[in-house]
Amino acid sequence: MSGKTPQVSPLELRKRLLIAESELNRAELAEGWRTLTFGVRDLAHRAKIIAACASSAAVLVAALRATRPRPPAPPAKSSWFQRIFKAASLAYTIWSALPRKRSRQPP
Repeated sequence: MSGKTPQVSPLELRKRLLIAESELNRAELAEGWRTLTFGVRDLAHRAKIIAACASSAAVLVAALRATRPRPPAPPAKSSWFQRIFKAASLAYTIWSALPRKRSRQPP
């Protein structure tokens, strides 16, 4: 070989630079994708832990509510129809308990 260095055309040099830049971009994209994947997996893992804790807390609250004594329920209000019926029933009971006079029949 001769001692001359081969001349690279500017077009060939530009092509090599573009290929190198493309490889760098490809490697950077792959690294970004790995980072994103790791972040999503970590988020999913944390969501599962939070869901398990929330489920356990819900079971505990339900158990505590089931064992807590309940206050007595207020008496149910009766409707006006029920009140009239009770009053009529009471009036009939009193009326039937009263002694009856025998009606006089004409001689």
